[in-house]
Amino acid sequence: MKIPKQLKDLIDDGLVDEVLRQLMSGKEATIFIVRCGNEIRCAKVYKDASKRSFKKAVQYREGRQVRNTRRGRAMEKGSKFGKQEQEEIWQNAEADALFLLDQAGVRVPKPYGCFDGVLLMELVTVADGGVAPRLNDVTLSPEQARKDHLTMMKDVVRMLCAGIVHGDLSEFNVLNDDNGPVIIDLPQAVNAAGNNNARAMLVRDVRNITNYYGRFAPELLKTKYAPEIWAHYEAGTLSPDTKLTGRFKDTRKKADVKGVLNEVEFAAKENQERLRRLRERELLERENHPEPSRKRKNGKNHRHRRRRH
Repeated sequence: MKIPKQLKDLIDDGLVDEVLRQLMSGKEATIFIVRCGNEIRCAKVYKDASKRSFKKAVQYREGRQVRNTRRGRAMEKGSKFGKQEQEEIWQNAEADALFLLDQAGVRVPKPYGCFDGVLLMELVTVADGGVAPRLNDVTLSPEQARKDHLTMMKDVVRMLCAGIVHGDLSEFNVLNDDNGPVIIDLPQAVNAAGNNNARAMLVRDVRNITNYYGRFAPELLKTKYAPEIWAHYEAGTLSPDTKLTGRFKDTRKKADVKGVLNEVEFAAKENQERLRRLRERELLERENHPEPSRKRKNGKNHRHRRRRH
């Protein structure tokens, strides 16, 4: 097992005692199981920006505040210093979100801090000590699906009350331990008040989660939690104790033109990204499986010659 330099540095600094094994590698980071004293924890080592395959970071960065004006100007110009600062903000965003949401009562892995591109956090396990599975890998009864779906909707509300929209919530970014769902993967979490895509992202988050639990309890597919939650948020009536019904009827007389346009723009960007990936895949397939070249007659090139008169 190859141990990244970032983890070796943490071992030298005494923050990590031993790297036990690699757990998984994703588009943004590689995750390791490590020992810190008597505790087994999770170490998320972020990949360098040039190696990450996450292409839509700019949509998620909108609204994130930069206190230092010099850093802000450098990031706008795209200078080397600015890129370094942007990378540091990206790496610390998940730790900041985890600390905030843990205090807000959202079920997330307990964070211990982000150190030079490595996020140390709780390793979520089940009763036998094994790593908790992703939600996508479990089968639920209709009753359990309804119960866990409501838990997730309440966590979405708690996140929004804390000013955050996950932005990439799905059955692949939720673990399932003995007490239910645990939300993970938050480097792309967005500022709900400062990001024009926040509403569209929340709608997508809720839709993804509802579609998953709807596999086991189809009646959930008829619920309308996303517009209900956002309507409370816009009206200033949303709180962690807000009673949700899953029903919503838009009684507003004036159309939310700005909100609709933002959703249309967001959907267009999503479609452009999908087409880009398709083109990249086609090019890759052509490179890996080139068409056989046509055989030349008699194995030689035949050139046209002018007739002499």
